[in-house]
Amino acid sequence: MIEDSPFVAAAPVLVPMPAERPYTYAVPPGMRVVPGSIVRVPLGPRQVAGIVWDGAVETVDARKLRPIEQVFDCPPIDRSMRRFVDWIAQYTLSAPGMVARMLLRAPEAFDPEPWIEGLQRTLAEPDRLTDARRRVLETAEGGLAWTRSGLAHAAGVSSTVIDGLRAQGVFETVTIPPRPVVAAPDPTHALPELMPDQEEAAEKLRSAIAGDAFNVTLLDGVTGSGKTEVYFEAVAAALDKGKQVLILLPEIALTHAFLERFQDRFGAKPAEWHSDLPPRMRERVWRQVAEGGVRVVAGARSALFLPFKELGLIVVDEEHDPAYKQEDRVFYNARDMAVVRGHIGGFPVVLASATPSVESRVNASQGRYDRAVLSSRFADAALPDLKSIDMRRSPPARGGFLSPILIDQMQRTLERKEQSLLFLNRRGYAPLTLCRVCGHRFGCPVCSAWLVEHRFRGQLVCHHCGHNEKRPEACPECGTLDHLVACGPGVERIAEEVVAHFPDARTIVLSSDLLGGVRRLRLELEAVANGEADIVIGTQLVAKGHNFPGMTLVGVVDADLGLANGDPRAAERTFQLLSQVTGRAGRTGKKSLGLLQTYQPDHPVMRAIVSGDSEAFYEREITERERAALPPFGRLAGIIISAATRGEAESHARALRRAAPQASDLFVLGPAEAPLSLLGGRHRFRLLIQGERRADMQGFIRAMLAEGPKLRGSVRVQVDIDPQSFL
Repeated sequence: MIEDSPFVAAAPVLVPMPAERPYTYAVPPGMRVVPGSIVRVPLGPRQVAGIVWDGAVETVDARKLRPIEQVFDCPPIDRSMRRFVDWIAQYTLSAPGMVARMLLRAPEAFDPEPWIEGLQRTLAEPDRLTDARRRVLETAEGGLAWTRSGLAHAAGVSSTVIDGLRAQGVFETVTIPPRPVVAAPDPTHALPELMPDQEEAAEKLRSAIAGDAFNVTLLDGVTGSGKTEVYFEAVAAALDKGKQVLILLPEIALTHAFLERFQDRFGAKPAEWHSDLPPRMRERVWRQVAEGGVRVVAGARSALFLPFKELGLIVVDEEHDPAYKQEDRVFYNARDMAVVRGHIGGFPVVLASATPSVESRVNASQGRYDRAVLSSRFADAALPDLKSIDMRRSPPARGGFLSPILIDQMQRTLERKEQSLLFLNRRGYAPLTLCRVCGHRFGCPVCSAWLVEHRFRGQLVCHHCGHNEKRPEACPECGTLDHLVACGPGVERIAEEVVAHFPDARTIVLSSDLLGGVRRLRLELEAVANGEADIVIGTQLVAKGHNFPGMTLVGVVDADLGLANGDPRAAERTFQLLSQVTGRAGRTGKKSLGLLQTYQPDHPVMRAIVSGDSEAFYEREITERERAALPPFGRLAGIIISAATRGEAESHARALRRAAPQASDLFVLGPAEAPLSLLGGRHRFRLLIQGERRADMQGFIRAMLAEGPKLRGSVRVQVDIDPQSFL
């Protein structure tokens, strides 16, 4: 209790806005708060949710402070989570309030879920006993409380039968707790039969769980080697110890197939967490995670900010995937932050991939991570034979994009009643549309990017800002009719070519921007897995962990596509993507083939994939990174300066560059126009800071921003520590 006086206790409260520190609020007499309490406070004219933060606050005159309005009936955010928020804010140079905002994404969950009206059997007997009533009474034996609809469904009767029994006093009304969003997983439900190398890797993970301390294990296994079954053993061990588990997945589209596999192993699905989840379900998951009712969550990168009560394991599946990088408001890599979360919380982290990131491979080789290797496919299924098609020697027919060699193999696959996959990492029909008469090119009016034709929808679309317009019949520049030509292929154009060659084949296009969204995509992935398609044409989402039993041929339409963008990670990403997509073939043991159409068959990436010598590729890539002092042997940070006019952006960028402090272990490159120099109507310049591994990158940038010009007008500055994209 706080004494009734003009001088009352005060508390620091972190509010979800770009504040650099918590604000101080008065704690009214009779109110009790602790660090981590979720409270409602006034902020200007609004009422917002905030978190009581750590740190001492001097007792001050209550008349100078606004009071905390309410303490929510909610478990406090624990100390390790608060430390995690502070760590991310300091590392990414983000406002702590913006990091805390990701914790407070489900405001309706801060109050307890209401209890549900239920029915419970009394000692009274019905005036007469029908078959329907007998079934109800037998179902309700044991004294458990039921919901009206649940009891009716379980007994196989209509709700009116239940109402009649309640009217006679056979059932009384009681309140029952809210239902769990998922049933509790059972670690012993369906124990797997593991191969010897799987068992060895699983035992390594079980030992890490038993150690009850921070540890990172890189689970490095070829596609189809059963990595999921192995890390499920770590999940089972954590559940046996009474811990909660978080499994991060890179794509929402993957979630459905993963949930089924999890249910087969544990007898119940994990709770989901991603942007496609309905708001009410998000709130229930958030609350039950905080209370400890939900034991396992499978989710996207934002699931890192769920307020777990007893978190004891994080698994990052497909740890190499660029989708784990968030590039909006708070820039962070969920893989790296998962490791930080484990370090702060003192529990193990598992990183799983068939093509680990160079950073993770180096960490494993230097002893910072343990490494468990699965070098062969489950049940000794053979990896696909991989070959490159030299497009200089076997070019496609005029107007086409598929080599005769690939077309011939597709025909043979069809004759065997097996499935083919054509991979092209380019959505839509064509990446550029131009006029053959005057040369006019269709570009986005607010981005420095060409509009992509989507012929299925009859639209030209910008893939950066979402601008779209109807594809015209005439050129808007010269007015000529019927002279617009599509340049280059997208998956829709490849589908058109496939249908021309194989009109009787069942062809399906898988792309993230097709109408119907995630729900349709999941249904189509299921259809492919069930053998309901002969030829699949897809973008990179088909490379992400799917199991297509009938797939025996994979053709990569443009294997060179990712190598020509100036990204320091271009070779690594191309290797990962092509290895993953060719790994879709032959997963059930059938003889399979992967064909890579390339104009650079002697490129080290192509040679590494075709030879199957991934170790040689990693060795070469790691050596080149070390020579250039690039991550993980050096540090990078990007600073993106944007404004409504080019002049504003450039002048601010140049002034910021001049404000850089002197440092022997860090240097600044730029400013230069970003490759996407205009995005969403804003002009963009970039500074790139490179330095030694142990350099104080954050301190350098803080000093630079403090000495640099103040933000004026439309100018915005974003800091990206450890950038993954250089656009």
